Amino acid sequence: MFEPVILIAIATAFVLCVALSPLFIPMLHRMKFGQSIRDEGPKSHQKKSGTPTMGGIVVLISIVLTVFIVIAFVPQLELDYRIWLLLLVTVAFGLVGFLDDFIKVVMKRNLGLNSKQKLLAQLVVAAIFYFVLRQYEFSTSVHIPATSLSIDIGWLYLLLVAVMLVGASNAVNLTDGLDGLLAGTSAIAFGAFTVLAWAAGFTEVAIFSAAVVGAVLGFLVFNAHPAKVFMGDTGSLALGGAIAAIAILIEMEILLVLIGAVFVIETLSVIIQVTSYKLTKKRVFKMSPLHHHYELVGWSEWKVVIVFWVAGLIFAVLGVYIGVLDL
Repeated sequence: MFEPVILIAIATAFVLCVALSPLFIPMLHRMKFGQSIRDEGPKSHQKKSGTPTMGGIVVLISIVLTVFIVIAFVPQLELDYRIWLLLLVTVAFGLVGFLDDFIKVVMKRNLGLNSKQKLLAQLVVAAIFYFVLRQYEFSTSVHIPATSLSIDIGWLYLLLVAVMLVGASNAVNLTDGLDGLLAGTSAIAFGAFTVLAWAAGFTEVAIFSAAVVGAVLGFLVFNAHPAKVFMGDTGSLALGGAIAAIAILIEMEILLVLIGAVFVIETLSVIIQVTSYKLTKKRVFKMSPLHHHYELVGWSEWKVVIVFWVAGLIFAVLGVYIGVLDL
């Protein structure tokens, strides 16, 4: 009954993003919102300096507008608390990313918000998210995929929510390092959660997830190599928070690790690199996150992106298979 609505949500967000991006990109140019490239990054990236960033604004606008448009025109749907929570997390994390980008680009502080400021803001959003959930008597049980086992972790669910939202937002942020890499991998991951949310009966959540798929695919039109615009922390932090929130709201928390395995692996590569250097003064990878390692061993940027997309697709398909079997 609702299958066409999912396709309409994807198409609407795609068209909005494709239509709005040509308006925003010149504006970002005029405002000199160009990306600064770190000196310690791959030398091949220096030519990208000045490319407009903060393109995540267009992605967020496309997602929000699509959700309101689709739900407004389908009588059976409603703006329930899950949709409001998804919008809260996505927009709030996007605002944190916007501040980070603004400080980097406009105030010329290349590292943006410091880690404590960013973490505090993310934790505040996570706490609000959790306490709203509890007002609706949301279950604190965590299902173990591929089993019939669920464990009620009680108040520790607050800790899980915080770890998921903060961890996912930062993991997705780390993946945003090559043209089209994050747009493609996030489209795949959100596509998987669209299927799972739909199959589990969370129609409104599925529509939100589908809107994200359409928006990031629309953004990919301008972000594919050579990128005309970058997503920036505005987009990457918002997408990371959104995907974790979806996993929580459809009660498939653990599957986030599998479906978002590319993001997890990218994060682990950074942790391994930093830990190894601190303990032994030796580096495991030529550079972290992992996508930069493959660049430095001679892979073209496009080859790295395609391989990571394929890996993301394999993990997503496996995640959907396990998730559907559990229903």
